[in-house]
Amino acid sequence: MKKLFGTDGIRGVAGKPPLDLPTVYAVGVAVAESLRSANGQARVLLGMDTRESSESIAATLTAGLTEGGASVANAGVITTPAVAYLARTHGFSAGAVISASHNPWEDNGIKLFGPDGYKLPDATELEIEGEIFRQLATGSQAPQYALAPEIDDSFRTDYVQFLLEAVPGLSLDNRRIVIDCANGAASAVAPQLFVDLHGEVIVTHASPDGRNINTGCGALHPEVVAAEVSQQGAALGITLDGDADRCLLADEHGRVVNGDAILLLAARDLQARGLLARGTVIATTMSNMGLEAALKRSGISMVRAPVGDKYVLEQMRATGAAIGGEQSGHIIFAGRSTTGDGLLTALLVLDIMHRTGKSLAGLTADLQVFPQMIVNVRVRERRPLESMPAVVEAIRAAETELADSGRVVIRYSGTEPLARVMIEAEREQLMRAHANCIAEAIRAELGV
Repeated sequence: MKKLFGTDGIRGVAGKPPLDLPTVYAVGVAVAESLRSANGQARVLLGMDTRESSESIAATLTAGLTEGGASVANAGVITTPAVAYLARTHGFSAGAVISASHNPWEDNGIKLFGPDGYKLPDATELEIEGEIFRQLATGSQAPQYALAPEIDDSFRTDYVQFLLEAVPGLSLDNRRIVIDCANGAASAVAPQLFVDLHGEVIVTHASPDGRNINTGCGALHPEVVAAEVSQQGAALGITLDGDADRCLLADEHGRVVNGDAILLLAARDLQARGLLARGTVIATTMSNMGLEAALKRSGISMVRAPVGDKYVLEQMRATGAAIGGEQSGHIIFAGRSTTGDGLLTALLVLDIMHRTGKSLAGLTADLQVFPQMIVNVRVRERRPLESMPAVVEAIRAAETELADSGRVVIRYSGTEPLARVMIEAEREQLMRAHANCIAEAIRAELGV
């Protein structure tokens, strides 16, 4: 079982294990040696988000990569999906992103992509972990002073060009739109991307200071862009997270449109154009039952994968599905991206609006969402749920009473010390009662 890598790389509080300098240095050495062993060479593209710890972690990781025999190029502040795309198209052995995505500014992380632009398989991560621990056991020390390579801005330009070429002829049709960059990596990309699309673009939360990433803005707070859409009389709101691998929207009425609704409208568009491979959409265990019902009415089947865009992608590749994603806004379009890409998703939705002449509200009007509640319980450890009788009993009671009129999903977060209790039900009162009951049982056993 992996000890360092979660569902989205290595993540934690910056400066503390596993993101203390010795471990970060060991990660660099281990990754370089793994790449040289597999490919005979090691060329790594580095990118980062806007956290105040990102530069120092990038510098220490670079020192480790160099010690392990890798050469490193630096794209600077850039989105996670940009690094995945650039690693694949520019012949790098791997891409490394210093980011903790939607987490608070105090956290950070290291995400790794292979030469094909896909996140590393679990088996590869496990091998790298073994080498990291061997490096730490030798007592090798990170250099006291380290620098990342000089930033090459051409990487950002290449990525913007890729996005624009993905939607040839795109026009905002003189619409006004709002983009919330979450004071994160998109702050360096979005203003350049949306400059000449025949409409008015209002860019917000694009002034990062190292500590304001995701704070009261971005995809964690979609109500913020929704309110801005209403205030500005805009046709659409786009909101991203810290590394811009997820996207949520707001329609012209100031209502939040989540990843489920984006999956629905995008799948229907692909179906209408004969591009929905196998007539299938990959969602996750967290996607609402209303999405499944709406897709079924359009003759589209839905397959659920475990939570994590990595696992959505695995299911897409196994089934040949053309699209998959998460309620949280990670949307993957096969053949276009190898990971969730918030800016690409936003452009493709704008393109659908342009080609159909429909508003966002019109494209999602028939999606009837079951009441859903998620309770996060901070835990001190991830003990198997089945080992706690009180938790098992609370879950069994909920499943028995809800039967076919709801769902119960309990899982541990792969990026934070949280147990997530999600319940859907036709009756909201019943949903809330069971969600709180299960959460209290977990809190009593594992709560901090």
